[in-house]
Amino acid sequence: MTVDQNLSSRINLMRIILISGIVLVHVPHDPETSPFLGLYGVFDWLRVFFGDALFRIGVPCLSAISGYLLFRRGWSAFNYPATIKSKTKTVLLPFILWNGGLLIAVMLLQRAGVGVGYFPDLWNASPREMLSHGVAVEELPVNVPLYFLRDLFVCILLSPLLALSVRRFAVPTLAVLLLLTAIPDLSLVIVQKKSILFSFTLGIALALHKIDLKMLDPYAKLLTVTTLILSAGLATGLYLTGPEFTFGLNLLRNLLAVFGALGFWVASSLLVENRLGRRLSETGSLSFWIFCAHYPLLVILWMVWNKGGADFYPAFYIGAVAVTFLLLIVTNQQMRARLPALYAILTGSRSGKPKPLAHNSAAEPASSQRISATTAYTPRRR
Repeated sequence: MTVDQNLSSRINLMRIILISGIVLVHVPHDPETSPFLGLYGVFDWLRVFFGDALFRIGVPCLSAISGYLLFRRGWSAFNYPATIKSKTKTVLLPFILWNGGLLIAVMLLQRAGVGVGYFPDLWNASPREMLSHGVAVEELPVNVPLYFLRDLFVCILLSPLLALSVRRFAVPTLAVLLLLTAIPDLSLVIVQKKSILFSFTLGIALALHKIDLKMLDPYAKLLTVTTLILSAGLATGLYLTGPEFTFGLNLLRNLLAVFGALGFWVASSLLVENRLGRRLSETGSLSFWIFCAHYPLLVILWMVWNKGGADFYPAFYIGAVAVTFLLLIVTNQQMRARLPALYAILTGSRSGKPKPLAHNSAAEPASSQRISATTAYTPRRR
């Protein structure tokens, strides 16, 4: 199965938009600046809209793209040993380097009495806790968004079984995985984020059964508006009841994260037609750089802000987002130009402009999980 240039551009556009969206959902706060307190009115509602509704769609959307690209040439062309070798380099190695680097940096900072409360207390962690901080065995890694790289690699390891299942029993397989995804407070153990397993498998099914990815493009405006309305409605319910959500709201949130990916995908058919959309679709490896580097940068900015004693949180939120994007764009350009070999390793051999999808590896990952880097470190529920 070949993927035309339009689909290639749309996939690249989704990467940069959704990965940029997770910068918003990971902006730190503490209990006193929680959006559910409603201290800043509409501004706080927008934080919930972006962080707990709209950009939760990012993980399912990009994991579905990853599954689709892995099997876009069909079952007969799939080479499992070659795939594992390739994905070890493009997925697992960046996870180890970025998360391991932050782990070492945090240990050194905390040894000097800096960063305690903003990152997990590594010097007092048990060996079991350190395994999670380092490689996300049971809980989130120290570089929180990188759990997705870990989960993506697990899905790739399971990909032959998932592919065989959806080749013969597509509907029952997807139905079971959707049910497991939707039920709140149900852990699958093997992955940190349940929706990844369902969406990755859905992507495989779309590829193996040769589903036309453009079939819903004629309804793009309707589906896009519907997704935004549903996200706004969910955000309102969460805003009025949070931070502890009801079973029903959690169920709706899980379902929107999955089905909202459809709205994002068809929206890409509209966005890619304008000049800004085309420019964004050509940003290439920048999206992966933002994904891996944004979280520690945001936490450092939060530490600096708290030292300054200011208390108008919207100023921090807007300023931190602006500074983060600026620094990441500049450092991405400088690293790519001055240290191309190291840059290639850190980005999993993703470099420069995106290549045609006929030769691309699986979609670059992203996370839309919302984590609060509070002054008392408390990882947020999955």
